[in-house]
Amino acid sequence: EKTGVPEWMLGCFKRRCITFYDGRSDASTEVFWLQGRNMTIDLRLPPLTHQVKQNWRQADQQERYQLSNYEGWSADSRWHAEQLSWSGGVSFQQHSRWPEPAILQRVGDCMMEFAPSGVYVEDWRLQSCSAGPLISLRLVEERDEAGNLRHQGGALIICGNWAGLVLGRAQHLPLCPNGQLRELIKQNTDQNVLEAAFNFETSIGRGNLDDGYIIEHSLDINRMGELLFSLDGFEYDVQNNEIRQTIHTDKITLLRRFTIDSIETCHPFTKNSECQVFGKTWFHQESETLSRYLE
Repeated sequence: EKTGVPEWMLGCFKRRCITFYDGRSDASTEVFWLQGRNMTIDLRLPPLTHQVKQNWRQADQQERYQLSNYEGWSADSRWHAEQLSWSGGVSFQQHSRWPEPAILQRVGDCMMEFAPSGVYVEDWRLQSCSAGPLISLRLVEERDEAGNLRHQGGALIICGNWAGLVLGRAQHLPLCPNGQLRELIKQNTDQNVLEAAFNFETSIGRGNLDDGYIIEHSLDINRMGELLFSLDGFEYDVQNNEIRQTIHTDKITLLRRFTIDSIETCHPFTKNSECQVFGKTWFHQESETLSRYLE
């Protein structure tokens, strides 16, 4: 029996717009949401033309501050009493920027998210519209061949022709002033602190399991156009009920350990949603005008 979020919530969604209680809207921020059975990946970036053009190592102090305001995370998701809430997981930010649960409703390829307080509503559009794999794995850790811990916590979620990868930090950060990452970055030039702070990945790619997924959006702009993750080296560890992946590169060998949320070879992602007979009858009766400009 399949448990977790409702079927209509599964897939990769791109935000079309967020509207706030004061009447202002944002349709420019690049926001992606990948939803597995019990896991979420979320990435929020400025438009590509406004993004810092190099990663933190090449960036100056002002650019590092901009980078420290980007958002990427993965977390466990729970659907209860018609609301979706999140817990656990790992986040690039050090404080919860979106503390409210989500009231969600799906119509066609549109999923509307309402904040219970009424402070905002978000309009999400399904990207994974054709049947394909639905895989969600929790990253336990990533180590190099010498046993050094490189990443801890994170996720890999595949929704048809879209996929997301989150690699958490290997170590906890120093206490951030006001609990905010940007304040830590603003006040620090210590290379060790910066290395620890930016040792976090959230990337979204498009493709398939035959040819791989190519990164189109990432916290690290240098990752754009690269393979999201290697398709090779996966094996099932029966004893521990884990998925292990050994990755060989020119410079290093890595071992990633994942626990399994779900592995489904073909999920029927669809842009259609349920509709009562009355609604369908009305739509067909009025389709002469309703369908004039549909796309």
